[in-house]
Amino acid sequence: MRTAPSATLARHWIPDRSLLSDAGLVIAFSLFTGLMAHISIPLPFTPVPITGQTFAVLLTGALLGARLGTASMLAYIAEGVAGLPVFAPARGPTTYGYLAGFVVAAFVVGWFADRGWTKDLPHTVVAMVAGEIAIYVFGLLWLARFVPASSVLALGLFPFLIGDAIKLAVAAAVLPAGWRLSRSR
Repeated sequence: MRTAPSATLARHWIPDRSLLSDAGLVIAFSLFTGLMAHISIPLPFTPVPITGQTFAVLLTGALLGARLGTASMLAYIAEGVAGLPVFAPARGPTTYGYLAGFVVAAFVVGWFADRGWTKDLPHTVVAMVAGEIAIYVFGLLWLARFVPASSVLALGLFPFLIGDAIKLAVAAAVLPAGWRLSRSR
């Protein structure tokens, strides 16, 4: 019995993929996430800035799948820890939980993508909402170490819901362009 082909860009990007092409995709998407981190709007009432990172994370998972998407986010974090200017400006370690959430979100969205869930808009939205939830769970749990429990949602969730919904919608909208690009090779 023949199984359905994977829905991830990584599996379609280069017909006879090698370790080198996988590494190139991982690095490219980690650097893309770093670039999107510099689209940053600090909010005076919270240590968490609005950034383009969540857009990049959702798109990375959807296009690369669970394995390479997760590797890309781990590479992104390693680049930042090594001193490359890839992290968004933030006040201290309060946003580290969101970084951990990026890894989990890329895996979650990628897991759905590997199962064909990013082939249509409704399923893509479900996959990306699951990724957003992962980011928030890890981010809020970590943020709770630095702010009063009564303020966690007001400082780490509510101000970001509308922006993250917009980023999710844009990521879902540009996803088919990634598929078309992969098929042109």
